Amino acid sequence: MKNTYLFGYFPLISIMLFSLSFAIYGEMQALVLLKNIGIFDGMLEFFSETGIKLSLLIVLFLVCFMLFAALKLISDTVTLLALLFFSKDSEGNDLKNIRLGAMIFFVGGAVSLISVNSIIGLGAIFLGTTIIAFVQLVYKISPSLTTSGLIGFIFFYTFIWSAMVLVVAYSSIKLYNSIMASLPL
Repeated sequence: MKNTYLFGYFPLISIMLFSLSFAIYGEMQALVLLKNIGIFDGMLEFFSETGIKLSLLIVLFLVCFMLFAALKLISDTVTLLALLFFSKDSEGNDLKNIRLGAMIFFVGGAVSLISVNSIIGLGAIFLGTTIIAFVQLVYKISPSLTTSGLIGFIFFYTFIWSAMVLVVAYSSIKLYNSIMASLPL
């Protein structure tokens, strides 16, 4: 039985797996920080250790879930906009062809659970999964693109994501510098 909607839930599960991986890493780091600054012992007077760990995990999971869901929304929008500009397909066949990307992210999310002790490992798995999914996307839609359309698609996609990363990085650096400048040292 071949059903086109069979893997429709994979994006949600992928987001949940990556969120869980990053949340577990964040929880471990937050616990180390809380213990080092001496807050953890005070928290134990009001909550059990399991309750603190579970609360941290849930909060960090939700934050990561919101971040990855927003990235998925932006990714879908950029993909559809790039297809609108550059694809010759007007019936939506390209959308059916690119569904394997959800499976790639699902596998990447499952693999990321192995590397919860290393932020470099998590980042590398996420980045590798994203690059593999992008290559698969370009491969699957290339039959419906001209050569100039393919170049335009790749450039558009890369430009939008690069611009977003640079804006976030620049804003973060400006915010950090303004906070540091305002500290009375």
